[in-house]
Amino acid sequence: MKNSKTTVGEIDSEVLDFTAGQDVQLDLALVKADCLGTAAHVTMLSRMRVKPPVVSPADSKKVIAALKNIIAQSKKGAFKITLADQDVHLAVERTLTSKLGDLGKKVHTGRSRNDQVAVDLRLYAKEELLYAIGEAAALATELIDFAKKHAADPMVGRTHMQPAMPSSVGLWASAHAESLLDDVALLMTAYELNDQCPLGSAASYGAPLPLDRQLVSNMLGFSRPVHNVLYANNARGKMESVILMAMGQVMLTLSRLAQDLMLFTMPEFGYFTLPAAFCTGSSIMPQKRNPDVLELVRGKASKVMASVSCVAELIRGAPSGYNRDLQEAKGPFMKGINITRSSLRVMKRLMAGTQVNLKALLAGFTPDVFATDRALELVACGMPFRDAYHHVKQHLDDLKQMNPYKAIARKTHLGATAGLDFRGMSARSAEALKFVDEEQKAFDKAISKLMGSA
Repeated sequence: MKNSKTTVGEIDSEVLDFTAGQDVQLDLALVKADCLGTAAHVTMLSRMRVKPPVVSPADSKKVIAALKNIIAQSKKGAFKITLADQDVHLAVERTLTSKLGDLGKKVHTGRSRNDQVAVDLRLYAKEELLYAIGEAAALATELIDFAKKHAADPMVGRTHMQPAMPSSVGLWASAHAESLLDDVALLMTAYELNDQCPLGSAASYGAPLPLDRQLVSNMLGFSRPVHNVLYANNARGKMESVILMAMGQVMLTLSRLAQDLMLFTMPEFGYFTLPAAFCTGSSIMPQKRNPDVLELVRGKASKVMASVSCVAELIRGAPSGYNRDLQEAKGPFMKGINITRSSLRVMKRLMAGTQVNLKALLAGFTPDVFATDRALELVACGMPFRDAYHHVKQHLDDLKQMNPYKAIARKTHLGATAGLDFRGMSARSAEALKFVDEEQKAFDKAISKLMGSA
């Protein structure tokens, strides 16, 4: 097998293919991030107080102009990463050198591909997390609206999948909404942890140059730099696993919602009807309307949770400093985010078209569903609970006249069927959307200022 020539030396061609892995394909999603990181780095180099200057202010503007062109080419699908490049970092450097000559060779001064990929992934995750937070909040809002609309529609509550107590569609839908709002809080925490700039840490041990890491962090719209240069690189994998875990919690919520909808749309229940456009047919059975979207959401939740384990296992026994097996985290990381976001979007549209079948809901109320309510009525009249429990158990036929509407209206305490704080839940969702808007505007402002300097 012959050797292949790369920017960083010659290597056996089979080894090059093996070590490049999926980076040639995956890194196309990081072109913009890599160019932004390079723009901030070269701007910092132009302001670094060394003689002779590494890069002049005029030269940094030339680099940024070339980087803007690369971003534009990438948006058109015209920017290519070759196997010889190995990754986006060397592809960008190759392109800059071909256009700017020796100036292009200077942009890597004081940094490593280690801190380059770290900042690329954080910039990528920064925007992806904002999208995910917005999409999760939008689905939560859809569920809250659904719950408000059907707050007074009785629905049998179940434990062990068996009829248990009177409940409502409002309680059911807002339970999933509140779960999703907690997931949003986790996504926001992941966003805060991710919002630190690792650039300037180089190969994990800094550089003997007066690098202004705070300036770079500010220019890239991060809240702060990662302080310790070794941790800046040790956080690779750890940060991905944190983000994926937050995504995984979203998927667990969606999976349980999907499972409920699959059950409650079965003909034996018929509580809900899914929008026809979200159901698929059978190749042999003409009558079928299958809930494939819901089944796939349930299955995809397993894939996201598996990606959490995959990335965590990659770093579990890793020593300090960069290790190449971190490269294997990139695919599961990007895939986990993509799966979560697409699942959020499709579930929002599905919920918007889901119909409630009141007749079927009421038909589910057999007398035994009211047993606990009746026992507590007797307690309110002075009977000890255990005596009331056994009395009701022996007289279930007495419950035939119980009214499900009255039953759910009596539960007025916080969070019960007639005590749901829709306004409070809506406020949480609105706050998340406001957070997304403010953070996105701040990031766009920082990037516009950085790239507008050319």
